[in-house]
Amino acid sequence: MSQHNKMPGLSRRRFMQMSATGMGALFGATACSSASNVTTAAKENRVGLQLYTLRSMMEKSVPDTLKLVASVGYKELEFAGFYDNDPKEVKALMDELGLTAPSSHVLLRLMSTDADIEKQIEIAKIMGHKYVVVPYIFPEDRSKDIAGYQRLAERLNKLGETFKANGIQLAYHNHDFEFENMNGQVPYDILLDECDADLLAMELDLYWTVKAGLNPVDYFKRNPGRFKLWHVKDMDTQGEFADVGKGTINFDDIFANGKLAGIEHKFVERDKTDDLVQTISQGYLAVSRLNDKY
Repeated sequence: MSQHNKMPGLSRRRFMQMSATGMGALFGATACSSASNVTTAAKENRVGLQLYTLRSMMEKSVPDTLKLVASVGYKELEFAGFYDNDPKEVKALMDELGLTAPSSHVLLRLMSTDADIEKQIEIAKIMGHKYVVVPYIFPEDRSKDIAGYQRLAERLNKLGETFKANGIQLAYHNHDFEFENMNGQVPYDILLDECDADLLAMELDLYWTVKAGLNPVDYFKRNPGRFKLWHVKDMDTQGEFADVGKGTINFDDIFANGKLAGIEHKFVERDKTDDLVQTISQGYLAVSRLNDKY
């Protein structure tokens, strides 16, 4: 997830093409061309995609977007909304395409009442989610002191208990604000220290962690086994987003320490991109190669 609500993604002209010719035909042709160099070995890897990357496509057509993702070679998805589609129908299509969704992003605002929580648990069971991830704390909801993050940790523990009782693991996804120093203490460290590891897993966003000036591997060493999920996205020389494998982040070191981290699922993501198909194709290739290597 990103702090940005809008993404250039597809040009207006390209969206018009999709509407005129059918998204499925356009996506299928593009994806087959982009994925033509994927090796057989790479195709056997289970590489995940955070669908927030394709939110402009998802808004247009969830079915055609999932068909595109499957044609590139992805096997796992992480959802960030269903865009008014029935989760049961989405799951049926995923089954046809050979896709699974081990996790989904759900804002805390959507889990503020018992009824809200029950609804999210029901959706997670329909979709087969193992993890429900808290993706982002809006600026107006963020605490200005460590005590506020201690209260957040308490809330996450309680929420985690409810999800665990239903066979689902709660997780937390970071940006960079959680690493800001608050009078000698770091909010992210508070969440790690005060949240029960059995009740809250961590989804480490590698880009935002590096953006904050930190080394993900240092966190793996201090908190082995806590980082069940990763967002794999890259950074260019200016500190902005890049396609995975085309930027400056040392993924070799990170992937080499995957077992230490406790990693189970790796999701390619890029918050903003001018070429969605190229981004997800490059991400699939890069993570497949890293999986093969480590």
